[in-house]
Amino acid sequence: MRSSFFGSVLLGAFFSAGILLACSSDDDAGSSGGGGGDAGVDRRLAQPFVPPNASCPVVIESPAILESPHVPEGTVITYNSNPPSSGPHYPVWAQFQEFDKPIDHGYLVHSMEHGAVVLLYKCQSPTEAACVQNVEALRKVRDAVKADPLCVDPVRARVILAPDPRIDRPVAAAAWGWTYKADCVDAPTLGAFIAENYAIGPENFCSPGRTF
Repeated sequence: MRSSFFGSVLLGAFFSAGILLACSSDDDAGSSGGGGGDAGVDRRLAQPFVPPNASCPVVIESPAILESPHVPEGTVITYNSNPPSSGPHYPVWAQFQEFDKPIDHGYLVHSMEHGAVVLLYKCQSPTEAACVQNVEALRKVRDAVKADPLCVDPVRARVILAPDPRIDRPVAAAAWGWTYKADCVDAPTLGAFIAENYAIGPENFCSPGRTF
């Protein structure tokens, strides 16, 4: 899935700046599907990219893809980015839905491997005005994502929304091999990030995950 905004504005800026590198069950045994459309395409950035004209500071990065084996649930995993975007993960993945509590990264990375985009937010208190505003704005961005033909009710698209006290900015997003961090919910750049990086994981599944 490709966004005209991301392709014409963000990727255009990448090339002009010279910073884009050339180029059922909740266990995998019950999954079916093909490989992600862009899983083998090298679209990594040589350096962090700051989208122009965003309403607040936004940074997009493409950390190196880590070896990504299954490890036992509960294993402490070290990743090369925050939020993580690849690497070791648990044998089960998080359902593509909104959560009201933090989800261990081992589940989220597995969801990204299946093509999900994960939207995260950090709040001092869930009732503080800025937090409520960010969550509502994130929901609007999520709801604007097109329905995924691989998904069945109640899942509409492979997007996860959850709080995460581990991130270092108020808002973050991650997909397989890509991260987005911002001081606010800048809908144009975040929506473009989702459109450009949706379903790029190496396993293109929308099978039900764990709901916790």
